[in-house]
Amino acid sequence: MGISLYGLKNCDTCRKALKAFQAEDIPVAFVDLREDTSWQDSMLADWLEKVGEKALLNTRSTTWRGLDEAERAKPAVDLLKAHSALLKRPLITDDSDITVGWTKDVQSKWIANV
Repeated sequence: MGISLYGLKNCDTCRKALKAFQAEDIPVAFVDLREDTSWQDSMLADWLEKVGEKALLNTRSTTWRGLDEAERAKPAVDLLKAHSALLKRPLITDDSDITVGWTKDVQSKWIANV
């Protein structure tokens, strides 16, 4: 399957991550969370199980701040399906691992020369 990077094409952090992979000639498939929603049914439950709701749900985003209390109280799976921008980015996965964000630790996990 290889490495997949899930994010938004207008997200600066996602673009930095993608450029870092490309600079090292590491093949990576970019999946725009808004354009390709197949992840919602095929992978979202698995991601929530592996890394947890707290790691996936971006409660600091403008999308989150725009939600009313009733909507915020919904299960994470429903929120992420309705508002793909609530997924912390980038989410990077391969056949055996998953990371969220683009910290130095994440960078060194995926890219040897960091």
